Amino acid sequence: MTGSEGNSGGQAGSGGPAGGGRGNGGPRDASRRNAKGRERNRGPQRSFTEQAPSQRTRRADPARLVAFEVLRAVAADDAYANLVLPARIRHHHLDKRDAGFATELSYGALRSQGTYDAILARCVDRPLAQLDPAILDALRIGAHQLLAMRVPAHAALDQTVGLARAVIGAGPSTLINAVLRKVAARSLEEWLDLLVEGETDATKVAAVRYAHPEWIVRAMRQSLVAHGRSAAEIDDLLEADNDAPVVNLVALPGLGSLDEALENGATPGELVEGSALSSGGDLGRLASVRAGTTRVQDVGSQLVARALAAVDLGAPGGPDGAGSVSTGGDAEAWLDLCAGPGGKAALLGALAHQHGATLLANEPAPHRAKLVSQALSAVPHASWQVRTGDGREVGAEQPERYDRVLVDVPCTGLGALRRRPESRWRRSPKDIADLGPLQRELLGSALAAVRPGGVVAYVTCSPHPAETTAVVDDVLRKRPDLELLDAGAALDAVSLTGSLGAGHELTAQLWPHIHHTDAMFLALIQKKA
Repeated sequence: MTGSEGNSGGQAGSGGPAGGGRGNGGPRDASRRNAKGRERNRGPQRSFTEQAPSQRTRRADPARLVAFEVLRAVAADDAYANLVLPARIRHHHLDKRDAGFATELSYGALRSQGTYDAILARCVDRPLAQLDPAILDALRIGAHQLLAMRVPAHAALDQTVGLARAVIGAGPSTLINAVLRKVAARSLEEWLDLLVEGETDATKVAAVRYAHPEWIVRAMRQSLVAHGRSAAEIDDLLEADNDAPVVNLVALPGLGSLDEALENGATPGELVEGSALSSGGDLGRLASVRAGTTRVQDVGSQLVARALAAVDLGAPGGPDGAGSVSTGGDAEAWLDLCAGPGGKAALLGALAHQHGATLLANEPAPHRAKLVSQALSAVPHASWQVRTGDGREVGAEQPERYDRVLVDVPCTGLGALRRRPESRWRRSPKDIADLGPLQRELLGSALAAVRPGGVVAYVTCSPHPAETTAVVDDVLRKRPDLELLDAGAALDAVSLTGSLGAGHELTAQLWPHIHHTDAMFLALIQKKA
């Protein structure tokens, strides 16, 4: 991390005043002789981390304190790092440089938690489960600095121990210092080689090297094959999951502008119109972001929302009228069935307003429904309304009313692991089984709510076939009145590249290692007129 040395407290650790080398009679030479004038046999001078406890840092560096607080909130309160981190950065008044350091340290320690724990287990004289959770989080923070950031070892050790002394206690700080000194004895690559030594199972090796649970490695390999890609891409996919994601911006069509963002260092997006890539910083300082006309939204989400809006409903069998919207006769009615927290709803609302349509955004949780209303507030209110209720009931209550329906179902989020670094360690295969019935019921409700000739976009932020193609196939098998449109062609039609290569057997799957987006899945299902 560039500038990480600025978080080291500015302490060098070489010891001794400048000037005067060994044997020249200077201060350093004098300091190496005892009272009888004999030179002490002390070898090289001690590193900073070996200084006496009274000389070590006793304070918590603000950037590292933010990272520690984020890890504690994730572990103790089941919080989401992407929600906690900005609040802690503001609370501690970090500048852009320190905020970047805290972000990398928080996300990196969470992302690689499994691998760091395997390393720490080799350095601690007891099972990690017996450590106080706060001590373990401090060790993870130290391990990430030592193994994966451009932080000098002496600074990483001294500042992590200082953090521990300030927020945990003097006793634990001694343990943390001893353990991290063992961690620092090897590079990350040396540790990885040691951890996989003699292991012949490719899944186990990949799980350690790329810090993913074994079941996710297997699931991702299966997902690649299910969506028409090679299983040999698995290492590239896992590595992309570990890349720090670039912040994606969208200017709401007809309402927002990227000019302010571009003037502040953002660059135009290469995949979709009205998008930009930001280098980070506090985007809340931008007036357009505060007004809600420019929003943070992954480009994969932008693409699937635009693809639904652009399908020509007058062309059954495919989006041949790419980029056009059928608005003949009465104004179209659109539905976002699972709208919270409101990112796609805001983009759809702006597109609906642009084309004379109206949007109903449904969200079952009242607090998330408020977030949806806030997200839509920049769109003229005549174009949208928010419903608070169970999406599974909308189809029965409002049958065949809507022209376009987005159903972005609750899923495991395996496609957004780079943005939600803690989620890979929270999820389990049971989650996939538990979510399946809900996903099918919501899709069923969406299909009941769409009019004949209308289109439903079934979307997940997961590439797992149990959450994607299996759900769609189950519905199509039982419904001869439904047909798949070419989702890959629909994405190409709204992409600046014109050829994303995301389609496979009429559905489409985006990938972090190919498209640099979240792994969004899209199926476009048309109800026959």
